[in-house]
Amino acid sequence: MTAAARARAGRARPGAPRSRRMLLWVATHAVAVALAVMFLAPLAFMFLTAVMSDEQALSSTLWPREWHFENFRRAFSGDMVRWTLNSTLYALLSTAFMLVSSVPVAYALARFRFRGRNAALVVVISAMMLPPQVTMVPLYIVWSRFHLTGTLWPLIIPQLFGDAFSIFLLRQFLVTIPREYADAARVDGCGELRTMLRVVLPMARPALAAVALFQFFYCWNDYYGPLVYAKPQNWTLAIGVATFRAAHHVEWNLTMAATLLTILPVLVVFFLAQRVFIQGVTLTGVKG
Repeated sequence: MTAAARARAGRARPGAPRSRRMLLWVATHAVAVALAVMFLAPLAFMFLTAVMSDEQALSSTLWPREWHFENFRRAFSGDMVRWTLNSTLYALLSTAFMLVSSVPVAYALARFRFRGRNAALVVVISAMMLPPQVTMVPLYIVWSRFHLTGTLWPLIIPQLFGDAFSIFLLRQFLVTIPREYADAARVDGCGELRTMLRVVLPMARPALAAVALFQFFYCWNDYYGPLVYAKPQNWTLAIGVATFRAAHHVEWNLTMAATLLTILPVLVVFFLAQRVFIQGVTLTGVKG
């Protein structure tokens, strides 16, 4: 076939390469598309139910006949506002305290050479395996003597003493950073604290973001801790939504609206920090 004939054949089928690329893309990403649909379907169902009327929410129809966006305003009122503020306070303070306390410990375990370092690492790993129910009763007695029960402070203050999972994850990342950077900073006159703050931690931003998001998600979804310690006025959204569902057990549209409003901050935070979060998770644990 001559060049002119091939050119005419290409012009005769302008959509063939594009269709082939489309079929190849679908075949390559078929599993990912199926998983995306599987995970997004519950969210779509919750949203469609949230904008239905009270009567239609109890029927078998899946598409709203009328769109009632005022259901979100009805759900997010009264106690729901206070529960949201309590959850935000709990999650933000716990995350900040965890970073302040866990980063120096992880840095010491990763960069310092001292007697008993491996034993200290074993203690940290062992703390990860200890169920919180084992220590709940003695800790409750301790916090009650400080007159802090009934608030969220018994859940926030312990983060000032470090989190075992965060320390381990940060340590695994910090050992992958070449020591030459820290040595060069010391030659330039930096102390150990300044080296950690100015040299090492900027290179560990993915790991810091990963542990911060893990801690934020855990505190935002924590049900057991606030249920044990907090009074009703200090409840978080995890308990509040369960109470809201019990009070509106036949109004599924309001229940779905409240649930969507609860998970919306988590979705927003995750998608804003998705790239650095995934990078931090994949890079930790590369070197022991």
